Amino acid sequence: VQLVESGGGSAQAGGSLRLTCVGSGYIYTRWSMGWFRQAPDSEREPVAGIDMEGRTYYGDFVKGRFTIARDDAKNTVTLQMNNLKPEDTAMYYCAAAEGGLAQMKAEEGVDYWGKGTLVTISV
Repeated sequence: VQLVESGGGSAQAGGSLRLTCVGSGYIYTRWSMGWFRQAPDSEREPVAGIDMEGRTYYGDFVKGRFTIARDDAKNTVTLQMNNLKPEDTAMYYCAAAEGGLAQMKAEEGVDYWGKGTLVTISV
């Protein structure tokens, strides 16, 4: 199983970034997918998740700014991030789990991780 993230980078507050994760080596359509993030000196926290039926979960801090989507034909999951804030600065990790959406709400539920992509938001 491989998860490869792309799309991280730098942006100014109020700007947008789009993260993409491409998965391979597993039966993608039955899995839940999601994104976690980890800021310096902080624990890894769930950002968003999506299950095989398209149901979604978002962390409370998202507040309508991010949108997660999946394309099973392309084995990809994306995270569109709008109205970015400096506190969104973190390493963002793609996550996969062979199970329901609840597994995207805590690190313990994740079966596979990507290596991460860095997002840096300046004022």
